[in-house]
Amino acid sequence: EVQLVESGGGLVQAGGSLRLSCAASGFTYDDYTMAWFRQAPGKEREGISSITLSDRITYYAASVKGRFTISYDNAKNTLYLQMNNLKVEDTALYYCAVASRRWMRVLLSAPNRVDSRGRGTQVTVSS
Repeated sequence: EVQLVESGGGLVQAGGSLRLSCAASGFTYDDYTMAWFRQAPGKEREGISSITLSDRITYYAASVKGRFTISYDNAKNTLYLQMNNLKVEDTALYYCAVASRRWMRVLLSAPNRVDSRGRGTQVTVSS
């Protein structure tokens, strides 16, 4: 059974940083891509970053490129999202997800391809 558990969210001032973590278990890592999505109240769900676990190919949404960095630690089976220069508009519930590697090019715009997701961690950025 796939399990994804996020942590690291919180309240931070604009311009600050946070690092989100997603502890993963229950799947064969080499065949998958993992991603971070976010959803704010009243807004569309947004795919913000993904990474293939076999060869670390990464994708970023334009809204976070240059500010956020996705990574994966094999030894800890943990996905990370380093978020720098946070903005008020980054406020949302962030959750991690896993999907087949074959969806790597489209996953951020095709959340229906996700196999499993975590419950999420709240990030609130104050002005």
